[in-house]
Amino acid sequence: MATLAVATTMLLVAASSAGARDRPPSIDAAAAIVVDADSGAVLYEREADDRRAIASTTKLMTALLTLEQAEPDELIEAADYAALPVESTLGLEPGEQMSVEDLLAALLLESANDAAVTLAEGISGSREEFVEQMNARARELRLADTSYANPIGLDDARNYSTARDLASLAARLMENEQFAEIVGWQSAELETGARRRVIENRNRLVADGFVDGVKTGFTREAGNVLVGSAEEKGIRVISVVMGEPTEAGRDADTVALLRYGLSRFRKVEVIERGETLASAPIRFHEGDRVDLIAARSFSLTAPRGAQGEPEVLVDPIQPLEGPLPTDVRVGAARVFVDGDRRGNVALQTAEPVPGPTLSTRAGLYLQRRIVLIVVAITVVVGILVLVRSRTRRSRRPEDRRK
Repeated sequence: MATLAVATTMLLVAASSAGARDRPPSIDAAAAIVVDADSGAVLYEREADDRRAIASTTKLMTALLTLEQAEPDELIEAADYAALPVESTLGLEPGEQMSVEDLLAALLLESANDAAVTLAEGISGSREEFVEQMNARARELRLADTSYANPIGLDDARNYSTARDLASLAARLMENEQFAEIVGWQSAELETGARRRVIENRNRLVADGFVDGVKTGFTREAGNVLVGSAEEKGIRVISVVMGEPTEAGRDADTVALLRYGLSRFRKVEVIERGETLASAPIRFHEGDRVDLIAARSFSLTAPRGAQGEPEVLVDPIQPLEGPLPTDVRVGAARVFVDGDRRGNVALQTAEPVPGPTLSTRAGLYLQRRIVLIVVAITVVVGILVLVRSRTRRSRRPEDRRK
């Protein structure tokens, strides 16, 4: 009986744990979201479209513009920035020169405001112009509920975003290898500048090896903000918590949301590179066909338990006329899930496509010559008919006068 009781208790605990993993975590954030970085699928959200102050997560857009417009080893002269005592800074001195890579590390790890201003002025010439570029880029990325007033994240009624927009921006940034590497560092040694500096990542979660980014933030208006990232078995999820009362709660809620997000997804391999997906007829080679293979692999993430299976549809393929070499792209396969298109994969020839044979080419040449002769005869006959018709018309009045 004792053995049975223990076994029953273990089953109940296991069932309870499994049920807990299936339920969204209880969090304290005023707004939050968890998304699949690849597809953008939302697994959890709370007030995800509320416009809120975002503190230093503003620097994500500062980083994006820097990555897009500056070279890592480019040296930028430090801006003359008078920071308030409560601000996080690197202690840059006016005229000091530092590389873009080191400034990015200071921006993303130490959250240094003087590094943000230095990058803004170095790239655009002025903070005002840089802010205009930040807002223009936000519009291009369709971050409809995002606005920037400065490159730092200081409280301003015009500086805001949403959990959904922050997740979208972070997912894009994590595709950049340089960015993803920097935000995963626990610390960094800055080798350029007037003196050697060692900085620490304010996102303490990267130390445990589970979280690999992205950015913290805090102001009195914004509260504690954290954009997080984690990857497991080829699946990356992005989390955002906003308006957290404490740093400890911010960190705990981020880990809980990321683990929940990863538990809800599975990776589905849909197409393998080199897989034959279709074939095409070859002109002038009756009955012959050439295989068309996938130019790349394609996988997607799907919620666990989802019923819809991926469907691969190939665009209509016209007969191919050679000669064509191997790997010529001639069409595409489209991947759908429940009627929604999830991606495209180019198709290419698996082997060379032969051209017409000598006899076929001779026949084609003769055929074209015959067509030209027929066209020429038709034109000549048409001209003769037209001339004869006009001649008859000119003679009729003379006949009547007689």
